[in-house]
Amino acid sequence: MFKALLARGKNKLGGGAAGRGNSPLALEAPPADSRARAKALLMGLQDSICAALEQLDGEGSFAEESWERPEGGGGRSRVMKGGRVFEQGGVNFSEVQGNELPPSILSQRPEAKGHRWFATGTSMVLHPRNPYIPTVHLNYRYFEAGPVWWFGGGADLTPYYPFLEDAQHFHRTLKGACDSVNPAFYQVFKPWCDEYFFLKHRDETRGVGGIFYDYQDPRGVLYKGQDPEGPAAAMSNRLAPVQQSWEQLFALASACGNAFLPSYVPIAEKRQHTPYGERERQFQLYRRGRYVEFNLVFDRGTIFGLQTNGRTESILMSLPPLVRWEYGYQPEAGSREALLTDLFTRPQDWLEDGSLADRCAPHQAVN
Repeated sequence: MFKALLARGKNKLGGGAAGRGNSPLALEAPPADSRARAKALLMGLQDSICAALEQLDGEGSFAEESWERPEGGGGRSRVMKGGRVFEQGGVNFSEVQGNELPPSILSQRPEAKGHRWFATGTSMVLHPRNPYIPTVHLNYRYFEAGPVWWFGGGADLTPYYPFLEDAQHFHRTLKGACDSVNPAFYQVFKPWCDEYFFLKHRDETRGVGGIFYDYQDPRGVLYKGQDPEGPAAAMSNRLAPVQQSWEQLFALASACGNAFLPSYVPIAEKRQHTPYGERERQFQLYRRGRYVEFNLVFDRGTIFGLQTNGRTESILMSLPPLVRWEYGYQPEAGSREALLTDLFTRPQDWLEDGSLADRCAPHQAVN
C-alpha cells in the first residue's frame, strides 16, 4: 500500500497546468476514511519507533499510559526513563477532538471557526545519556475541521558535540524521503525548519534542523509560515504552485515518518560508546536549557496542547530530565563547544557546502 501511494504521488505531483495559476487551488474533500487512515499511520509509527529504540537501548523499555480527554479522544503516552542509551525519551500518540478551536489555529485558518475539529499525531523527543549522541525530535500530525484539513510535521536534530557527518546523514535521509514524493518539498521544508526552530532571544537555531511543514493542503503554495521575507518563503515563491492531493500528502507523511529510524539510529549506534567526562556532561546539560526554552516559549505543539486542555504530562514529555543554566556562559575559543555554538546553531547548507568540512576538520568534527 505504501509503495502504491508513493507511485501515485510521483505520477500526479509536479508542475502541470492545474498547479500553475496565480489563484489558489480548490480545496478537495478528504476521503471518507481519512481519519482512520491517518490514525493507523501515526499509531503504526509509534509502534515501530518504540520497538526499534528498545532494541537499540538494550536495557530500557517504554512504559505506556493510555489516557482519555474529557472533551473527546485520548492517546497513548510511552516514556523510557533511565535506559542505557536514552536517559529519557517519549513517543506519544494522540487522537483528540472538540468543539472550540484555540487561537493558535484560528489565527491561521479562521474559516475553521464553528466546526467540530479532529486532530491526530505522533510526537517524540529523545534525550540520550551520552553527550555525543544528539537529541532528536519528530512530530507528524493530521487535522480536520469542517471544510478545513491539513497535514503537518517534521523532524530535527540537536547535537551537543558536532559531527558534520551526522548532520549530513540526517538531512540526506530526510531529503530522500521528501524527494520520493516531490523534490520541491525539501527545498522549502529545510529552510522552514531552520526558521521555525529558532530561538529569537538567543539568535540561534535549536540545532542543525531537518524538515518542517504545516498547513499542507491542495491550495498549492508550500510555505505557510510566519516570515514572508525569509529563505523558505523565497524558495516557495520561486516554485510553481504544487498540485497536491490528500493522497499525496498522506504519502509524504508516510515517507518522512518511516525515514526517522534510518535517519537517526545509525548516528546513535555510532556515537553510543564515545568516552566522555564531566566537561562534556556539563555542556550537554547547559545546551539542554536551550531545548527547554524553545519548547516552553515557542513550540506550537506545546501551545496547542495546553490551550486545548490536553494531558499535561504528555505535552511536557519533551523536556529533559536534567538541565542547567549558567549566567553569561561563553565557550572557550577554539573548542568543540565553540564550534557547536558558532557553526551548528546557524542555518547551513549541510549537503552542498564544501567549506563546512574545512571548518570542522581542525576539531575532529567531520566524522
